Amino acid sequence: MSEFQGKTAFLTGAAGGIGLAIVKTLLAEGAKVFATDVSVERLDELACDNLHICSLDVTRSADVDRVIDDIAAQCDGIDFGVCIAGVLVNAAVVDTSDAEWERAFAVNTTGVFHVARALARHMVSRCRGSIVTVSSNAAGIPRKTMAAYAASKAASTMFTRCLGLELAEYGIRCNIVAPGSTLTPMQTGMWSDASGGEQVIKGSLENYKTGIPLRKLATPEDVAHSVLFLLSDKAGHITMADIYVDGGAALHA
Repeated sequence: MSEFQGKTAFLTGAAGGIGLAIVKTLLAEGAKVFATDVSVERLDELACDNLHICSLDVTRSADVDRVIDDIAAQCDGIDFGVCIAGVLVNAAVVDTSDAEWERAFAVNTTGVFHVARALARHMVSRCRGSIVTVSSNAAGIPRKTMAAYAASKAASTMFTRCLGLELAEYGIRCNIVAPGSTLTPMQTGMWSDASGGEQVIKGSLENYKTGIPLRKLATPEDVAHSVLFLLSDKAGHITMADIYVDGGAALHA
């Protein structure tokens, strides 16, 4: 994918499992990567000339605007944007606090709005660019004890599709990658013991949860490759798409 060589990519949530994989893949393709997260220590292991690291809280609109404005001025524009930052709320609705609900939407939905809006303002003036939101297959299938997470991801998914419709006339593409169960700390943190992965693959009739037809969990690299495809010219006629990377778990049409 030589089209990434020398191009500028901006990412949020870059220090998480999926974020790190996307950063590594973009760097391998020769992109100049501006990687942000609330805590950025894990990114230090990838230090190189093409990686620029910045702490950023996507819930703070003014900070998002400032960072993206500075990068766009420094690099004469931003070619690619990836919204990955997200938080999990794993609780039944009756046990979900106002603070947990508000936090899920502040990061998973409003954070995407802040970042995509700032990126769009710069991309429109250049009539080019590509934005990918990393959502979740939970946005399209009900899950017990995941209402706040699923609702916030569904909102960010529809926001990204609406943004794609608005920006299409400028040649800017906006797409969604919706991972299922992926081998990241967010996933393994929900397991009670070493059999957690096996149980996810098997599914749970009691909880109305399908298993994974491909009989394996996704890796962060599986998600990263899908993101890079949608960013690339190889997806040049794809916009407003919602690509499920979940091994068939959502039985998505």
